[in-house]
Amino acid sequence: MTTAKDKVSADDVRDPTLRRHLKQLELTLAASPENQAKTKGLTKRAVPANDNQPDFFVPAVQDVPIKDGLDLMDIAVFRLAKSQTRKGDIIRHELPGVTVTVAGGAHGMATIMDYDVVLMMVSHLADETRRHRQGRGHKPSKIFRPNSVEVFKFCRVPKGGNSYDALEDSLRRLQGTFIEITRTNGVKRTRRTGYFPLLAGADVVSRTDSGRIATIEIIIPDWIYDSVTSHENPAVLTIDPDYFLLKKGLARFIYRLARKAAGNSSAIYSFTTVHARSGSTRPLKKFTSDLRKLIEADNLPGYHLKEVRGADGPQLHMQCREVALASSDQA
Repeated sequence: MTTAKDKVSADDVRDPTLRRHLKQLELTLAASPENQAKTKGLTKRAVPANDNQPDFFVPAVQDVPIKDGLDLMDIAVFRLAKSQTRKGDIIRHELPGVTVTVAGGAHGMATIMDYDVVLMMVSHLADETRRHRQGRGHKPSKIFRPNSVEVFKFCRVPKGGNSYDALEDSLRRLQGTFIEITRTNGVKRTRRTGYFPLLAGADVVSRTDSGRIATIEIIIPDWIYDSVTSHENPAVLTIDPDYFLLKKGLARFIYRLARKAAGNSSAIYSFTTVHARSGSTRPLKKFTSDLRKLIEADNLPGYHLKEVRGADGPQLHMQCREVALASSDQA
């Protein structure tokens, strides 16, 4: 009987022609609806019932500009799971020339799921900035006032009681979480330094008759507002809307890492580096097991995952699916 350890991949085949055809077959099967249906339960949740309602405008999903010196897509500025959000929690990333410290507040550190609110804020700010530059709107305000139903629509979550409670909890954690960036050498500054809150403030300005959140008010932090509105062409990265259907924090982090590092090509990181950058509190052995399950499912939107051998241990190879398929067709 063939086991998972016995499974042969295209990279194990020596004949170049056979290897090329097997690689193309692997990528095609991974992206097929049948395979997605089999594996989506491992990493994806079902599409909410209100997903196709055209009642609200939903801009392209965009994250904080990556050329502002922060590059927050390849490190975790949040916890991956609610179980890890302890009061006063801290994540510290030692990067070349700088130390990035993420600190949680009285309600615990924000999670990668909470960060959906930041993505919505940035996406609307970027869209309003574009419209203003085209002469089709006023200059964006630093006050963002969405209705809770708009938030659920954007983040692709159902309009249930749990969603309203989760949104209120998210606002509490986001307001208390901030990033501190300090230089650790005398090299000319290549990153902004200082303190950067994920939200400058948030409040519930109205509720429904049943006490649920109706409208919220978010104050956009200066560092996000300036990085989006002050540059002619802010280098924001668009995100696949299916990102919101990824139900595991690790799956979301790996997608963000792939989107930033691999882009339209590919990138390789050692498992130990991924573990460190994720900020996970899980032991490396258990984290490795989680990562291998994600690789096995291989259904991140737009990216193909596989494990490859490295000189110092296993490595995660992330490749844009479209580029991988095109390369196989041209080879």
